[in-house]
Amino acid sequence: MSIEHSKFKDFNFAEGELLLINKPYKWTSFDVVGKIRNSLKPLKLKVGHAGTLDPLATGLLIICTGKLTKQIDTFQAQEKEYTGTLFLGATTPSFDLETEVDATFSISGITNEQIFAATKPFIGDIEQYPPAHSAVKVNGERLYVKARLGEEVELRKRFVSVPEFEITRIDLPEIDFRIVCSKGTYIRSLISDFGKSLNSGAYLSKLIRTRSGNFLLKDAFEVLELVNYIRSKKEEIKAETEA
Repeated sequence: MSIEHSKFKDFNFAEGELLLINKPYKWTSFDVVGKIRNSLKPLKLKVGHAGTLDPLATGLLIICTGKLTKQIDTFQAQEKEYTGTLFLGATTPSFDLETEVDATFSISGITNEQIFAATKPFIGDIEQYPPAHSAVKVNGERLYVKARLGEEVELRKRFVSVPEFEITRIDLPEIDFRIVCSKGTYIRSLISDFGKSLNSGAYLSKLIRTRSGNFLLKDAFEVLELVNYIRSKKEEIKAETEA
């Protein structure tokens, strides 16, 4: 069973493959899984992802096939790294661009020094609440389903670890950042809380996952690049089915 990634090798999808994918903007993680699963027909294989990315986020998504799906929890538990952009001085209900701005704040008195200092309370072991617009389940139902229906949801805090939170560019109202964090960290929530800590508001306008464990975005396939390659190997995949 292979867990090493290299482009355009001789895959054995039934035995188990780990595929690194650059998730496209506005695709769900399940969209990517479905696209790859469909390209593998007639193989009837388990295909799953190790760590959901929001539709408006892009970057590294780990996909496992066949017997390797049994290790998804292991891959999902690995440390993650992100880069992104936040908009300071406004908020949205979803903490990102999925919903419209619902409040604005003056940022005229906020200095670069205050912005750099505001990262400090969010470094280390912290607690946060998931966004109401999230895939977290409460009583078996996804929070985003309730949120989109306008229903109130009970949010439960979680404890996460953020070893690194670095500001890489300030061009107000935009701020670029880099974050290293544990499994289960909601970057949208962190950015919302960061805005509040400056007596203002903030929402996430761009997010890219650049690393998961030792796996890097630079080594990832584009979805259609991989799908087209798999389709070019249909005869070999058919032979796997008949073996």
